[in-house]
Amino acid sequence: MIITYFGAEFFKVQFGDTTLAFNPISKDSKLKPSRFGADIVLSTTYHEDFNGVDQVSHGDKTPFVISGPGEYEVKEVFIKGLPSESKYGGKDLINTIYTVSLENMNICFLGAINTPELKNETIEALDEIDILFVPIGGEGVLDPVKAYKLAVSLEPKIIIPMHYGDIGAKEALKVFLKEAGESPKAEAKLTLKKKDLEGKEADIMLLDSSKE
Repeated sequence: MIITYFGAEFFKVQFGDTTLAFNPISKDSKLKPSRFGADIVLSTTYHEDFNGVDQVSHGDKTPFVISGPGEYEVKEVFIKGLPSESKYGGKDLINTIYTVSLENMNICFLGAINTPELKNETIEALDEIDILFVPIGGEGVLDPVKAYKLAVSLEPKIIIPMHYGDIGAKEALKVFLKEAGESPKAEAKLTLKKKDLEGKEADIMLLDSSKE
């Protein structure tokens, strides 16, 4: 699995011949979009910062779009969407938490969530989490202290912080890493296999979109 970060909550996850795009930035956003072809798009929140399906429809790829709660199976990828809340941009919005199972690993992508605790039924619906993507700054999402507490409570093997820096939360990462007591080196991409998760307990892995 190869994970690439493009800023905000925009990630590309590649495994084999399949490409997933999480929360692609739209061309209508004030943030910087990026273009590539995806097989599956997962959009957590109806906002131009997260629903740029047009940006990942490229070449011969027309993606299957998932934009809300439910259970999905696409190209042998199992996806579950769970409802939550966001106040991104100062508005009350529906946010979908996604869990994705692929290559014997479980991803949990929290999206633009703003609630510091998940509902019991949501927690019960989550499988064991290998890789957790958590927002740590920006208007209407978790602040870095609450984000770290929520992330650790879900007991993932790896935590990937997102939603910081280029959207007015330059100090958020510094605070988040202080809470974690870690100072990992930022990478342009992460390449992970199941064996890489052995012995990990809420380890922070940091991606920097400026290195892409």
